[in-house]
This record gives sequence, structure tokens and C-alpha cells, in this order.
Amino acid sequence: MVTVFLVDDHEVVRRGLIDLLDADPHLEVVGEAGSVSEAMARIPAAHPDVAVLDVRLPDGNGIELCRDLLSRMPELRCLILTSYTSDEAMLDAILAGASGYVVKDIKGMELARAVKEVGAGRSLLDNRAAAALMSRLRGAAEKPDPLSGLTDQERTLLGLLSEGLTNKQIADRMFLAEKTVKNYVSRLLAKLGMERRTQAAVFAMQLQRARPGAG
Repeated sequence: MVTVFLVDDHEVVRRGLIDLLDADPHLEVVGEAGSVSEAMARIPAAHPDVAVLDVRLPDGNGIELCRDLLSRMPELRCLILTSYTSDEAMLDAILAGASGYVVKDIKGMELARAVKEVGAGRSLLDNRAAAALMSRLRGAAEKPDPLSGLTDQERTLLGLLSEGLTNKQIADRMFLAEKTVKNYVSRLLAKLGMERRTQAAVFAMQLQRARPGAG
């Protein structure tokens, strides 16, 4: 069961999302909020697996809310759900540590699937977000190889992160202890100047696609 907390300033939208998600036997909505202040007060107490956040809120925005929540609750997964399709907003959401960014025209079943994917620890990007990241990487094509400072083992680890694998799954693949993988991930993030594994996963995935000869 994946527990979900909804943050949107429109009550009608929240009601619709609650009905939609609660209809899935694998999802349970454990709370809702209409503003940043309400969310910051209620989410830590509800301790959900996934927070679904709108970008535009009356007293702030969902991207900053995502960053603030993750600083207090590192295990929380944030999914940005909004009609605001700015490429910069998509990039900011990923850099804030969001596990995914989808727009409100997504179909109901696809949204429920997205919440479950994020709840399972996998990163999720829609095609528009992926295209925005690819564009950003192509713009930096003249810069030195960002992976040049990584060891072969760290490059392998980065590739496994891009597949959305958990520490346990990575440990099985690399024949290492789970605690060792956790330490390696922390060191890798420090080398890349990143705070969350989601950022590294998205970075690796889009870097692969942006390179010549990539499919």
C-alpha cells in the first residue's frame, strides 16, 4: 500500500484526485492541504510515502515545498502534478529532488500508476521533462566530460541509478553489501555536486540520450 498526501489550492481538484486515487486498492490518501503552510504542518504528521504537489500555491510554490519537505523527510517521494508546463519549472522540480513531474492532462489510470511508481522508489519523467533536460545537456556539450572524475565502479553505479534501482537491487547487481552501496551513492552524489539520487539518475539517463550515437 502506497500512502499519498495531496497539495493543491483548488478543493475541487483535491476531491477529484482523492476519489481517483482511493479507487485504486494499492493507494491510500492520508491527507490534503491547500497551501504551503498547511502542507508543512500536516505532511510530517501524516508521514506519507508520496506527496503530490501542485506548482502554484497561494503562499509559495510546490517546487520549494518539495525541497523543504525533503530536507526534513529524506525518504519522502514528491510528484509534481500541474498544468504549468514551463521547461524551467520541470528542471527546477528535478533539481529540487522531485521523483517525477507530470501535467494535469494525464489520464487517471496513468496518474495512479505514476504515484505507485514513485512510491516504489523509481524516478518518473514525462516526455516533456525529458526533452527539457536533453536540451539543457546539449547546451553544455562543449564543457568537459562531467563523468571524467568518476571511477569505473562509480560510472557503473550511476548507470544502475538511472534504471531506478534501490540500494538493495544495486547491491545484488554489484555483489556488494547494501550498506556499502549506500556509502558509495553518498560519495557519488558529492562528486557530482548533487543532493539526491533522483538528480543523479535523471542526469545519467539524459546524458546517455544526449551523446552522439544514442538512440
